[in-house]
Amino acid sequence: MRAARLIKMVLLLQSRPAMTAAELARELEVSERTVTRDAQALSEAGVPVYADRGRAGGYRLVGGYRTRLTGLARTEAEALFLSGVPGALREMGLQDAASAARLKVSAALLPSLRDAPDTAAQRFHLDAPAWFREPETPARLPVIAEAVWDDRRIRAVYRRGDSAVERELEPYGLVLKAGVWYLCARVAGRGVFRTYRIDRFDSVDPLGERFDRDPDFDLPGHWAEHAERFARSILHAEVVVRLSPDGVRALPHAVDPLAAREALDGAGEPDAEGWVTVTLPVESEEVAHDQLRALGPEAEVLAPAGLRERCAADAARLAALYGRPRAR
Repeated sequence: MRAARLIKMVLLLQSRPAMTAAELARELEVSERTVTRDAQALSEAGVPVYADRGRAGGYRLVGGYRTRLTGLARTEAEALFLSGVPGALREMGLQDAASAARLKVSAALLPSLRDAPDTAAQRFHLDAPAWFREPETPARLPVIAEAVWDDRRIRAVYRRGDSAVERELEPYGLVLKAGVWYLCARVAGRGVFRTYRIDRFDSVDPLGERFDRDPDFDLPGHWAEHAERFARSILHAEVVVRLSPDGVRALPHAVDPLAAREALDGAGEPDAEGWVTVTLPVESEEVAHDQLRALGPEAEVLAPAGLRERCAADAARLAALYGRPRAR
């Protein structure tokens, strides 16, 4: 524990001209007395930590001292900021870079690499609202990931139903959504951004030329817009549901969050029992039946009649199941 703190202290001082004891204590989450003792320990170990006395004093490293925890390549520096998702790194072919980066420290980055967190965030976005499951790795993911990191154009054949289209793309970023990989890319020559499922690429050929990234492109924002458009596009039906207070709280966890938000935003005032009636957008009656069963007695389907009858049949089966003596 102390060794890690001492390393962090050296790297903090290496990245700034000087720091006061209070600043170091705040960064290291220790007392100023501990900072003093740590500075003395570093000095005794041969690290040239110098203490300036007085009100404006503090600590600094003498003579431009730098640790040997430097020398990160750009790929390593960017991989460092993705080290919390090792499975994704492995699938993109970046596990070696991540392993090397973990042996170094992000605070030791040279000035030319200090934009690594921003560049990494604009090239990979993890959208995993459900429990994580191990995704299948699309065969062409490593090639596409390399083009994303290197800002190189690709020529790709993409399947759309029974047909296929060929496109020259400028690959901007990757998204891992519930185990499925997507590519956000700009269509070369057209200036429009599209989202593609990577497992639907029949072929991907890297091209030699690089492209200039649009500095205003925001990968998380682009993905959020795409996800919302897709969610809206599949909500073709509506059901009317009466919800208890517990049902209101549970609804966003049982159905599509967008559908739940729209339904609850349009809800009327609670009735005498505290229940509210909502109109819920759904993909189909069959999907709604599966989703609303999770709410149990906290939801009453009012319409359509067919769905209400199915839920009533479920309730009758449950009553019969729990009404008989327990099997021994």
